[in-house]
Amino acid sequence: MAVLWAVFYLVCKKLFKNMHEVYMRRCLDLALLGAGHVSPNPMVGALLVCEGRIIGEGWHQRWGGPHAEVNCVRSVKQEDRHLIPLSTLYCTLEPCFHFGKTPPCVDLILKEGISKVVIANEDPNPKVAGQSVQKMRAAGIVVETGVLAQEAAFLNRAFFHSIRFKKPYVVLKWAQSADGFLGRQGERTAISGPWTQRLVHRWRSELDAILTGTQTVLTDNPKLDARLYGGKNPLRITFDIEKKISAEYNILDDSAPTWIFGPMREGSFQQTEFIPSDSPVSLEGLLNRLYENNRATLLVEGGAQVLTTFLDSGLWNEIRLIEGSGSLGGGVKAPTLPEGLVLHEQFQVDQDNIRIFLKR
Repeated sequence: MAVLWAVFYLVCKKLFKNMHEVYMRRCLDLALLGAGHVSPNPMVGALLVCEGRIIGEGWHQRWGGPHAEVNCVRSVKQEDRHLIPLSTLYCTLEPCFHFGKTPPCVDLILKEGISKVVIANEDPNPKVAGQSVQKMRAAGIVVETGVLAQEAAFLNRAFFHSIRFKKPYVVLKWAQSADGFLGRQGERTAISGPWTQRLVHRWRSELDAILTGTQTVLTDNPKLDARLYGGKNPLRITFDIEKKISAEYNILDDSAPTWIFGPMREGSFQQTEFIPSDSPVSLEGLLNRLYENNRATLLVEGGAQVLTTFLDSGLWNEIRLIEGSGSLGGGVKAPTLPEGLVLHEQFQVDQDNIRIFLKR
């Protein structure tokens, strides 16, 4: 095994100008394992490397739990613990500086005597904001920042956005036919295939809240959960100011945390909160309420009206567009994509074409 690792190390040194990137990519892979479990905190991965050998690795696994650096140090085998002071610690994000749900990770690094730390991004949180880097350097630790900074920043784009703007990161998602329709008027219409539906449920499990409009609830009766992927269910949100949604609709089944903007209903609800509102809810007010409740991301799966309202307001950050292979020949027209979008990614899932756009 040692021989194989040595060969891998030498090959990587030839392929990559900087071995730091090799280890940081592994950290990014580890960080992704926390998707859907750590928000509103960032996804973070960490490695301990000694003389070309990974002796420990970890990631932030759940909100309120040990951070990536702690899990990384804990993963080191007893026979390798004497190597920790000789190792380089790789982190996708600057170690925390303050007491929160857990003690500061920077203090753990100092306690363990780690001699070098390589970081992708400095933490934009004002409670950290470079203070850990300064503390480590003052203690004689060699600190290097900016390794794969762009990739790491994209991974935690929702966290960075919520810290800087004090609002959730908003993802608009819709499926349209090849000729540009969301569905037939007043009729539940399948656009995408079963594998794409599983992908959408994965997206739901990775985001904090999901919003749809009254008409979509009445037409499609969605559950708005992640049952096809098996992850956690997001907070479900809809509007029912005129009390059009009756008790048999899935949104009122109390099976997941739910916000209903509208009058209180009779019955025993444990997870459903009715929020009185006599007029249309402002998007600003909705986003502020989500932020105040530690919801850093919002997935909008509304119909044409809700999607257009978000697009017109500019209160969105990303569009995930699913285009099916079939045509409808008419129906509810899909929203027009705004100008100036950046196509970040495009791929196929069975017969469906998925494009992910970012606001410039």
